[in-house]
Amino acid sequence: MAKKKTSTAEDKLRALYDLQIIDSRIDRLRVVRGELPLEVRDLEDELEGLRARLERMEDDNDQVNQRILAYQMQIKDSQALIEKYTEQQNNVRNNREFESLAKEIEYQTLEIELCEKRIRECQAQAEQKTEIVSGSKEKLEMRDADLESKQKELSEIISETQQEEDVLAGLSEKMAKSIDDRLLASYKRIRGAAKNGLAVVPI
Repeated sequence: MAKKKTSTAEDKLRALYDLQIIDSRIDRLRVVRGELPLEVRDLEDELEGLRARLERMEDDNDQVNQRILAYQMQIKDSQALIEKYTEQQNNVRNNREFESLAKEIEYQTLEIELCEKRIRECQAQAEQKTEIVSGSKEKLEMRDADLESKQKELSEIISETQQEEDVLAGLSEKMAKSIDDRLLASYKRIRGAAKNGLAVVPI
């Protein structure tokens, strides 16, 4: 569809000025939202990062608890072997067999001590990680509440202004079709570079 060309310089300027009025009104509606859309997006990104971090920490904690269980099983195995070797010592035929069993008992006793030491280390780690997880959950809940509040606020503002913005956007698009391509391109370029979004002002 061919664009309607305005006949005089005054008509062209008038059309541009009318477009500027519509676009400025759209800008004002968007200013009402302020930084809220950015704040909402930032909070969503932060929450995503917090959830991923929390998941990693909970996985780490599960692994530590699995290690504790493995050491506890090892202790039970060593205790069963000590019991077995002690019983065998009562039925040995010579000193060499007795000494060999005594060494096995000593080795299993050291294994128990080592496992107990590792369990204490793991428990200390688990305690520390639990505190961090607890703190992260609190932070996550607070940020979640912040996000919910800001989303509600943004939703209320959008519901108040969206209908008017849609109407104005339609008018802006319609008005832009009646303006010469070269002039429209210049208008958009100047408007994009201007902090206040003004490309056309009354003289």
